Amino acid sequence: RQINDFYKTIWDDNCVANTIIRYHGVLRNAFQHAFRTEMIESNPFDKIERPRKNKFRGSFYSEDELQTLLKLTKDDPMYIVILLSAMYGLRRSEALGVRWSRIDFDNNQVLIDTKIIEKRENKKRFAVPVEEMKTKSSRRTLPLIPVIAEALKEQKEKQEAWKKLFKRSYSREFTDYVCTNQLGELYLPDYVTNHFQVLLEKYGLRKIRFHDLRHTCASLLIKGGMQLINVKDYLGHSEIGITANIYAHLDESSKAASADVMQSIFTGKK
Repeated sequence: RQINDFYKTIWDDNCVANTIIRYHGVLRNAFQHAFRTEMIESNPFDKIERPRKNKFRGSFYSEDELQTLLKLTKDDPMYIVILLSAMYGLRRSEALGVRWSRIDFDNNQVLIDTKIIEKRENKKRFAVPVEEMKTKSSRRTLPLIPVIAEALKEQKEKQEAWKKLFKRSYSREFTDYVCTNQLGELYLPDYVTNHFQVLLEKYGLRKIRFHDLRHTCASLLIKGGMQLINVKDYLGHSEIGITANIYAHLDESSKAASADVMQSIFTGKK
């Protein structure tokens, strides 16, 4: 009864089921430990039904909204991060981890194999490169889109200009990384999230999360006729089921095409 009352207070705070699932997991494990060590005779969480997960649907921009965003943020130092995330559907950590040494301008390819995470030490926060991706599929080679190639060349020119301008104040530690600030430092992942919201408010754009640029990329690919299996490989999902669960509701064109096939079979017209 107390557990159910507790869950009800969470619902009343307008939290989603996933929040209750996290509480449920932590508390059940604690009570299970108490049961194993004979502190209690049974685990009351065995009598509680685990809440079902919310079916997630990400927000995304339309093609016009995305073009407006990219146009208005063109002169912002973080523009390259936004562009990479939007055009390649990169996760925030992946966009920040793009490296010059992984870009092949001759063969028009870019290897995604590094991510940037945040670590804390002595109350200070640091951006740390890690060559270990979320999944095996996250390590992927993508074609170098012409608009990306042009933006990368402009970013390289900016970095060279910042080196000359700030001289000794400019960090030489992360010269292999594309997404650095004006002092040559890596962006903290949280800064990217927060600054993105500042930009949306500044330009009066509809508010979405930074991660929704990834959803925007996927939605535009699907609406452009790309099959889910290809979207899966492009985004670096480990399984097609993940892609389908998130984006299947957008794949109306393929459903319509399937319906047309069945109609042609019934009528005998192709």
